[in-house]
Order: sequence, then C-alpha cells, then structure tokens
Amino acid sequence: MFDAIVVGSGISGGWVAKELCERGLKVLMLERGPDIRHGEDYSQDLAASLRRSEDQIPLEEREKHYPYYAGVSYALFESNKKLWASDYDHPYETAPGKPYRWIRGYQLGGRSLTWGRQSYRWAPQDFESNLKDGHGVDWPIRYDDLAAWYDHVEAFAGISGDYDGLCQLPDGDFLPPWPMNVVEEAAKANIEAAFPTRRMIMGRVANLSRTTKTHQDLGRKRCEGKLACAHGCNLGSYFSTQAATLPAARATGNLTVVTDAVVASVEHDPVHGRVTGVRVVDRNTREGRTYSARLVFLNASSINTSALLLNSVSEAFPRGLANGSDQVGRNLMDHVSTRPIVGRWPGFQDQHDPGERPTGIYIPRYANVTESDKPYLRGFGMQGGAVRARRTEAPGGLPWSMSLMPFGEVLPNPDNRVTLSASRRDSWGVPVPIIDAAHGRNEYLMMREAARDAWQMLKAAGCVDLNRWEEAAEHVTPPGDRIHEMGTARMGRDPATSVVNGWGQAHEVSNLFLSDGAVMASSASMNPSLTYMALSARAANHAADLLRDGAFE
Repeated sequence: MFDAIVVGSGISGGWVAKELCERGLKVLMLERGPDIRHGEDYSQDLAASLRRSEDQIPLEEREKHYPYYAGVSYALFESNKKLWASDYDHPYETAPGKPYRWIRGYQLGGRSLTWGRQSYRWAPQDFESNLKDGHGVDWPIRYDDLAAWYDHVEAFAGISGDYDGLCQLPDGDFLPPWPMNVVEEAAKANIEAAFPTRRMIMGRVANLSRTTKTHQDLGRKRCEGKLACAHGCNLGSYFSTQAATLPAARATGNLTVVTDAVVASVEHDPVHGRVTGVRVVDRNTREGRTYSARLVFLNASSINTSALLLNSVSEAFPRGLANGSDQVGRNLMDHVSTRPIVGRWPGFQDQHDPGERPTGIYIPRYANVTESDKPYLRGFGMQGGAVRARRTEAPGGLPWSMSLMPFGEVLPNPDNRVTLSASRRDSWGVPVPIIDAAHGRNEYLMMREAARDAWQMLKAAGCVDLNRWEEAAEHVTPPGDRIHEMGTARMGRDPATSVVNGWGQAHEVSNLFLSDGAVMASSASMNPSLTYMALSARAANHAADLLRDGAFE
C-alpha cells in the first residue's frame, strides 16, 4: 500500500507528488498516457530540421484526429502530435448546438509540456467576486491564504516578470523580465498616456531568464529563446513536470510512476467512509488492476477529474463519489476571447528586432477595477505584442505589426456541466463525457467591448490599417478553446453547494483531495496555472499534516 496516489502527471499532479514525496510519503503517480522521457523523447531537433510547411499534419488526419484543435494551431505539428490527445482515440460528446473544444495531452507530464507558460497571481478581488456579485459560491479562501504558496511555487518554477505595483495583478518572486522591443516601448507610452487607468506590462512567464541554485541542481538552464516550446525543452528552461517537479520528487526515493494506466474509478469503503485506492485499466492490454493508498489526490484536469468522480458510483454515492451536493460536473468554465485586433506600425523599420523571446506583453484587467460603469460583470486582460515581418517586398525595410487579444472571465453557471454517456464507452470501457456548455450574455457583451477597447488602444498606440473590431467581436471563441477549463468540483464553505473545502479536501470523504482546475469557484481574467500550482502545494502539505497527525487511522 502507498501513502498516497496521485492521478495525473500534469502541472498540478506534479506539484502534489513533489510536495508529498518531500514530506516523506510513499507516492504512486498514475498517468493514463505513455512515458515521455525528458530530452530524448522531445521533438525540438526534428522540428528544427523541417520547414514549417513540411511539419503540417495531413488534412485528412487532422480532420479525423484533431478537428477541435483550432486553439493550438500554432503549436500542433506532425513532429509533436504525440503530445496532443486524439479526439478520435479519446472521444467525447457535446450537447446539440454547443461546440466544445477539449484540448488534451495524454502522456507523462500532460499539458505541462505544451502549455503557454503565462504565469499570473490572482488578485484579492478574484477571490471575492462571487460573494460580491452573487454568481457562484463564495471562495472559502482569500488571497492571503495563497500568498506564501505563490512565493513557494514561483521560486521553484522560475517565473520571469517585472515589479509593476498593480493592485489587480500582485507582484511575486520574479526572475528578471524579458525586454520589450522598441515598438512595444513606444506603444506602452502612448497607450498609458491616452488611457491613464490602464497599464501595459511585460508578460510574466515560466521560462528561466536566469537560473538559481534550485534550478541548477535540477539540471535546468537559462532559456535561449528558441521558441519551440511546444516540442519540449531539452534545456529544461520552461517549467514542466519533467524538468522540475518530477526530478525533485524522484530525488527523494519516495516516488513510483506508472504510465499507461487509465484510472476508471475511485474505490470507496462505506464502513469507514474513506477511499481506499483506484481501479485502473492498462492502456495497452486492457487488463484491470487496483492500487491502494491512505490518501488519493485527483489531478486529472477539470473534466477528467469530475468524470472520474461521476463514474465512481456506489450505494453510498449513487450520483458519483463525493457528489451529495450534485455539484460534481457543474460550473464548467474557461476563458473567452475574440479574434485578435492587429495593426501595422509605421516606422522603426531601421530598428533591430531582438525577436526570440518566450512571452509578449500583457494589459492587466482594468474593467471594474480602475474603470467602472461597465455594461458587464468582471473583466478581461489582454495578451499580445509587436513583431516584425520576416520577409516582404515593401520599400524601406521590414514592417512591424502589433496585436492585442482579450482573455475574459467566464461566470460560473451550474448549467454548464459535464455528465457521462449512458450508452457510449471508450476503448477502456469507461463512459465518455458529455459536455454541455455555452457562453452567456455577459461573456458576449464583454468581448464586444474588449474588441473595441483593443482597437482604440492600438489606434492610440500609433498603429494604422487595423482590422475592424466589429468583425473580430463576432468571432468569440467557443468554450474550451482557451484551454483553461475550470470548475466541475468547486471549492466552497457549505457541503450542500460545493464538493471540496478550502484545502481541496472532499467534504464527504476526508482522505480524498482535488487540486487541479476542477476546484476553481470562479475563473478570474488571468491564466490559472500558477494558481493551480499554489493550491496543489498547499493542499499536499495540509494532507501530509493530517496523515502525520493520525487523521486517517
């Protein structure tokens, strides 16, 4: 028997395993996909040897296996397709007229090998918005509960960024920021002069702009800006399970990793009211087996975690494990975007473009923070940057362009949910998820305003030949496209309206923990991965404390 089982090896699962192993627990990490060895199994060298046109997945194969991958078209190639789960091999269903793009990575390391690495702390208002405007349930924690854990994960992961002094985007324990180019510096000055309530800053990213001893001890090296991050990084320069948390966990001697293990359900002992382990189906042989442990952590990503709970039915939990509240599967959230607003920057054609860097610029949320009287709730941030054309026949040199794209908060809605098919099963005998989700009026109204704001800011910055913001606003991304799925087993104070408490501990099953996107009670406007890391480190240490103190004897 293990002390703990961790289901999932992505960003949150890697952090849980590291923290538990470093506390002395014997940990089993289960991954449904194949092993991916750091460095030798990446595709950077192959990608570098191919022209982009040679590395495209044939259209027929793409339509069959990756029909919903529009959101990662910049990062999905023939050479790295093993890092992206096939929709054909891993099916799911959607409600009629409600498209959902579920973009997954089923291999050791999960999407930590392909994520965009934008790393932002949430702000105090993000943990209070549900209570203030009545959407969702109140978070059982506040920013101060996570502040020290943000410090903890930033120092280990390595987050580059500037100290910007913004109430809506707290500063952290940063490595030096990547520099803005000349166009971005000019745009920043112009935008902030025209809109004093808005700020344009350098994006905060989990790529090492320099290394500390902690990073060096793991064999990680400074980012060289090769920008083939979606192919895996041989240098370990960006944070991933393979580069950081997995070697740290293995160094303790307390970790066992089993890949090709599709977890079908969690085993529950009704006499003691606790989980005892998980039931697994071998991905290759289809043989079943069971692993036992004193603690179980579910870190399979939001939709898979809730599907696993829903499939773990018993006499004690006929609607699914820990689902007495009927909240498992509900309140599925993502972020919402429009097409980017893009304009040409006249001038600076004699200026050098330093080019290769792993992040762009960021405009933090201002709506309903530094600006009020908006026709929508919550707000959005904007990601973008200025780039120079690689080749052109235009006189005077290579032109610059600049773009902005909003990432907006999606309100929690219990009707946006995940259920299980009663008739269709996957290749391992597990019911396939049915995803029923759609954006609401607030999201569409917010994106229309965001597209207009982006156009106005680029105009004020100095751009010309901008695309029409009205047309960009008509192309709102469907749920799932931003790859930030959250909710489905939310935190809360009341067991009647939530699944886990403020520690990620299931209200109804004391030795069951969740700390991936499933536990989020709201979505904020910032990328969520850094918050997953902080929640996971915090939950793992709390569980280790409980185990040490005999809570599960």
